[in-house]
Amino acid sequence: MEFSNRVALVTGSGSGIGAAIARELAAGGAKVAVHYRGNAEGARAVMAQITEAGGICHIFQADVSVAEQAAVLVKQVQSELGGLDILVNNAGTTRDTLLMTMKEDDWDVVIDTNLRSVYTVTKAAMRGLVRQKWGRIINITSVVGLSGQAGQSNYAASKAGIIGFTKSLAREVASRNITVNAVAPGFVPTALTDILTEDQKSAILSNTPMGRMGTPEEIAWAVAFLAAERSGFITGHVLSVDGGLVMA
Repeated sequence: MEFSNRVALVTGSGSGIGAAIARELAAGGAKVAVHYRGNAEGARAVMAQITEAGGICHIFQADVSVAEQAAVLVKQVQSELGGLDILVNNAGTTRDTLLMTMKEDDWDVVIDTNLRSVYTVTKAAMRGLVRQKWGRIINITSVVGLSGQAGQSNYAASKAGIIGFTKSLAREVASRNITVNAVAPGFVPTALTDILTEDQKSAILSNTPMGRMGTPEEIAWAVAFLAAERSGFITGHVLSVDGGLVMA
């Protein structure tokens, strides 16, 4: 199996895209750490799905925007699952509003959850990946980080920051046989997109050449591709999975 003898940590994997990524990596043979901050019920459900399918999965709770908790999380994963090879930074949130009405807390929560967590968890994992001279880091960004979106200046800034982080870190660790890439989902029905109005959804679909929404599983397949051994010559790349919504 593609990921036999590999350990994967997927942050924010109690639901949606993160849950699909956890299931996909587990199906490929990885031992998977399912992380959650507040959705314990969702994390337990994902663990049940993975174990019922014959996979190996443990669940972990942490606020990954806090460096100390991120460091403890990584150590727990390494201890309980025997290492860490694949890191998927997926934890995310939204607080959509126009800048003129955006509160400072709206900005801080989105930046901390979406961007700071990528820094805290990746930094905590980096020493082990460098020591073993093998690693796959996949950061979940968004097409909004590429194109911008009215009412999402905080979210767009966080996701654009992930892209810059990805490209910079890829240059830092390439010589250690560690790849760092990002996946930019388009419109995928999750809890984060449920807040959109029907008019907003229709507008997005009308601008998507494929004419449909994506699925969490389609994002997960892209992550699994980048996590594979055979993808070792791909680094610093942003893979858009968006039905053609944003064509760079």
